[in-house]
Amino acid sequence: MNEFSIVCRLLGSLFQRDPSDPILSPIITLISEGKLSSLWPLEQDELFNSLKNSVKDLAPVTADYQSLFGSEMPAVSIYAHDYSDIKEANIRQFLVARGMPVTENATDSFGALLLAASWLEDNSAEDEVLAQTQLFDEYLLPWTGAFLGKVEAHATSGFYRTLAVITRGALSALHEELLDDNADDTEVE
Repeated sequence: MNEFSIVCRLLGSLFQRDPSDPILSPIITLISEGKLSSLWPLEQDELFNSLKNSVKDLAPVTADYQSLFGSEMPAVSIYAHDYSDIKEANIRQFLVARGMPVTENATDSFGALLLAASWLEDNSAEDEVLAQTQLFDEYLLPWTGAFLGKVEAHATSGFYRTLAVITRGALSALHEELLDDNADDTEVE
């Protein structure tokens, strides 16, 4: 697993799951001990210090997650179709065409799309960069700004406000990397 995959998997998991989910426990521990920033490939140390300080008490972070994304009337929708004309069925078809196993869960949630980008990096065929670029350009980036802006505006804990800023910077860097890789591939041909 390379840096692109790790960044997408970590961010996807943090948006996809409640912070009290046992699957997130190792990630939350790394954050609370200040160890995730040393493993993070991007220069965002100051933001990770803020993230570290915000998980000293997980109860408010969990309550914030529920208020933001988990309740029956969440403050922020996690689904692409609520921000744009992106259809969940199109994302599902795109992922299945690339061999990704999908469940009946929605494929157009923010976390699921990041996890899909990680999967494409780790499992895709020769056209992985093109597939990742298409995923970013057509299904993720068109609504990311609005989504992360709402997260920042509605979050009551510093954790999700900081995570939104980290994510914005990370996605920008990852997209730039994809564009560079596409340019390199074009030059080779």
